[in-house]
Amino acid sequence: MNEPQVISGIALIHEDLTPGPVDIEVTNGIITAIEENPRAPHIWICPAFFNAHTHLGDTIAMDCAATGNLEALVTPPAGLKHRLLAAASRTQLIDGMNASIQDMIAGGTCGCADFREGGIEGVRALQEAADGLPFHPVIFGRDGGEGEAEGLGISSTRDVNNVEQQVASARKQNKKIAFHAGERDAGDIDAALAYDPDLLIHMTHATTRQVRECADREIPVVVCPRSNWILGVTTTSRHPPVKKMLEHKCTVLLGTDNVMFVPPDMFSEMAFLLTVYHSEPREIVRAAVQGSMLTGSSSFIEKGNRAAFFTIDPARSSCRFSHDPLTSIIKRAYAGAIGKNVF
Repeated sequence: MNEPQVISGIALIHEDLTPGPVDIEVTNGIITAIEENPRAPHIWICPAFFNAHTHLGDTIAMDCAATGNLEALVTPPAGLKHRLLAAASRTQLIDGMNASIQDMIAGGTCGCADFREGGIEGVRALQEAADGLPFHPVIFGRDGGEGEAEGLGISSTRDVNNVEQQVASARKQNKKIAFHAGERDAGDIDAALAYDPDLLIHMTHATTRQVRECADREIPVVVCPRSNWILGVTTTSRHPPVKKMLEHKCTVLLGTDNVMFVPPDMFSEMAFLLTVYHSEPREIVRAAVQGSMLTGSSSFIEKGNRAAFFTIDPARSSCRFSHDPLTSIIKRAYAGAIGKNVF
């Protein structure tokens, strides 16, 4: 057994993320104790982020000067991203995904939920890209890849002909089911809800009734606001209806979507949510962390959870003047400010 490691500082503990001076004891990767310590150094300790929706394969198409609407760029099977993925070699795909994973680790992100194209080989490529790294990808496979992944990732029900068969097959294998829904309009949300999904992505144009149904049925919703704006499916803070989702007690998770357009940087995604959607800081950080539940093990700093957090020394920047670590982590932190990852 490894010797216990003790990390001391001002930690955002439990799901309510209340800052407090503590000693965190970690043994064999598990938080074994959290003890109050009034003399703890003024080092911020934040639970690691989990990027709840990515398309890491798109790294090979990063900033390719593409133009066009949502359908032309990312809709299967003939969207630009799909053509670029088909043209890329396996080595290019793995190298690209590995590079994005390294960026996420540097930015305090310990895992992601990825929609992975390319069938079984596509899933294996992502597994290889993450191999040996302190990073947990939850993979939603496509094109048959779901058999070797944690789940099935479906584009809009409008884009796939055999949804019922795919879902039935995945259910028999005890796989999670995730849908893109409501990205361009609300027209495909009810169809996705009919399949009793484990996760819904975007919900950009969800109605109040649909939001309430997700809350009542405890279906988590992943919002990707920067992607929505970049792809032109919203120009207002009413879409996605983040405020309404939180008011109705939806489980809201945060994702960055296609690396083709948006860096998988959770600091930037949180800052955008704060600036444009005026969400409450505690809700924003919670949304950036609680996607970790998809791994079966939460990243919140609680006794018994696996250790997944990072430290920031505010004395190394103007953050030493901060009156609110939670808000400053959202507005002012960045990958280079992280002192230590523990995950």
